[in-house]
Amino acid sequence: MSKLALVYLPDAFIQSDLGYRTGHSGTFSICCECRNQIYNIVFFGQHHNCSITLSIGPCVLCTLPLLFFSQACTGIDNIAEAITLLELNNWDLVVSSHNSTTSSSSSSPPSSSSRQPRMLNFRVEYRQRTVEVVVEEGSAVGEIKHILETELQVPISKMQLKGWKSGDVSDITVLRSLHLPKNNSLYVLTPDIAPTASTSQNSVLQESLNQNFLLVISHREAQRDYNLNFPGSRTIQEVKRNVSDLTNIPVRHQQWEGWPAAASDDSMTLAASGISYPCHHLSVCRRSSPANNQEPTEECADVHMVSDSEGDDFEDASEFGVDESEMFGMGSSTGCRKAALMPENSENESDALLHFTAEFSTRYGECHPVFFIGTLEAASQEAFYGKARDRKLLAIYLHNDESVLSNVFCSQMMCADSIVAYLSQNFITWAWDVTKEANKARLLTICTRHFGSVVAQTIRTYKTDQFPLLLTVMGKRTSNEVLNVIQGNTTVDELMMRLMGAMEIFSAQQQEDIKDEDEREAREMVKREQDEAYQLSLEADRKKREAQEREQAEQLRLQQIQKEADDEKEAIRLSLEHALPPEPAEEGGEPISKLRIRTPSGEFLVRRFLGSTKLQILFDFVASKGYPWDDFKLLTTFPRRNVSINIFSLIQSDL
Repeated sequence: MSKLALVYLPDAFIQSDLGYRTGHSGTFSICCECRNQIYNIVFFGQHHNCSITLSIGPCVLCTLPLLFFSQACTGIDNIAEAITLLELNNWDLVVSSHNSTTSSSSSSPPSSSSRQPRMLNFRVEYRQRTVEVVVEEGSAVGEIKHILETELQVPISKMQLKGWKSGDVSDITVLRSLHLPKNNSLYVLTPDIAPTASTSQNSVLQESLNQNFLLVISHREAQRDYNLNFPGSRTIQEVKRNVSDLTNIPVRHQQWEGWPAAASDDSMTLAASGISYPCHHLSVCRRSSPANNQEPTEECADVHMVSDSEGDDFEDASEFGVDESEMFGMGSSTGCRKAALMPENSENESDALLHFTAEFSTRYGECHPVFFIGTLEAASQEAFYGKARDRKLLAIYLHNDESVLSNVFCSQMMCADSIVAYLSQNFITWAWDVTKEANKARLLTICTRHFGSVVAQTIRTYKTDQFPLLLTVMGKRTSNEVLNVIQGNTTVDELMMRLMGAMEIFSAQQQEDIKDEDEREAREMVKREQDEAYQLSLEADRKKREAQEREQAEQLRLQQIQKEADDEKEAIRLSLEHALPPEPAEEGGEPISKLRIRTPSGEFLVRRFLGSTKLQILFDFVASKGYPWDDFKLLTTFPRRNVSINIFSLIQSDL
């Protein structure tokens, strides 16, 4: 059941021309889901006795069921109480009206003064102690210090209460003005009180509170790492909120890995959590949960509450302070104007999309599709030009703030958990704001460049009231094809069916692409293997040829060396042969020795020598025959002895 804000109009307005034209009887309603005031309502019935409309009808702007009722029917000012009463009576309007009248006669409506005050919980750390403090939201900071003075035995004058998100605050600051969450973490510093031996460990904690920790956080879905610096006094809850701003994953949907076992309380500071210093690695992803486990969120519509008991002076809506367009959602006043999702004439597309994402999160919450930050060309490359198995569809979201359908489409369709999960898994989502004419013209230029003039002309033909648009684009071999153009007047189920239909077409094409890619890779692999085998064969032939060439070169080198050695030996032999003294005659005055020398080959060398001839002459003679004395020994037969080491004459050697 949608929530409504009721605006009670004076009788003068009801009787005015504007009142007759809008068909209201004392009240008109504002749908809190789409934030549009309803004035073209089809009434199902009237309570003619009091001229008050009692009906249940559909909101023509967001197709959500709405409840219309007036104060005169139930006598209850609080709309939540009126809805509760209707639910208790099974939405029987007559019975609810009767019960309301009966109960009002017996008891007065509960006043706002009986409402329980909001309580705030504070976890305060001081050295080795932790104190839990619970105070009312209307209390001052000084009251927390008074409680801590009693618990910690520390004078207020020497106590510094740290850890406030807004920085240091004074003792007279009211907690309500700080806009604190229900659970908070603080710590006490006492620089004028020296720590004792029992507080040595707490001094380490105090030092850690002033240190900066580097958290390397890996976003698994986006495959991106964030390097974030936090002081030790920052709580785990605050870290998770900052990560939520970066990853668009609400804290309640975050699933973490890497926190120490001791870090079980999100109100704990980083210094006390046990993480590694100076750097600690963590990873985060979106926790998968069924759609029916959504936490109810409280949404407040921007509504002008108009009340005037002195309605006699009211003659027209313009005199009441608002014009017709402001009264019925056709325009917005300066005070209620929202910031544009995208700045006009932004030179950098990435900066424009960063602004779009931040403003979209501010308006509709953190649970929304992950918008691609970059140009449309880069998004197309990411979606279409990877491996066939990794390709995705491209979803182009076109927003227009001037369309009455934009708010409900964003809040109810684009932010639905099922839609967010499906888009994140199967699509690359790129967004653009066409509210400004300059941005729209730029989009048409981009679409013409990437998809052709037909797509640009199609977008141009859509009227403002048909926005927002969601285009699903599939990449093909030669061109990109727009599968669907989904308009804003749809439902979650219809949107999901359109997305699934586009996914079926894409899956069939993807299977063909995968088959073609596998066949192409198989052919390329065979070709690569053949090329590798051919190259290996060429390499083996080359090595074999090089080995033969090396062997031939080595043989030539050895032959050359051998030839040079032989030539040298021959030269030495010839020189020795020419240097030998002439062979003496057999008859002469000096003793003559006739020597017969057997060579290793079995031949005999015979020559006469003078008895006074030195053995060196004998060696030279043997060397001149090809047996150098460096390589051969000259031995006697009997007794066997080596005469190569003698330098005597033949007579002295007994030869």
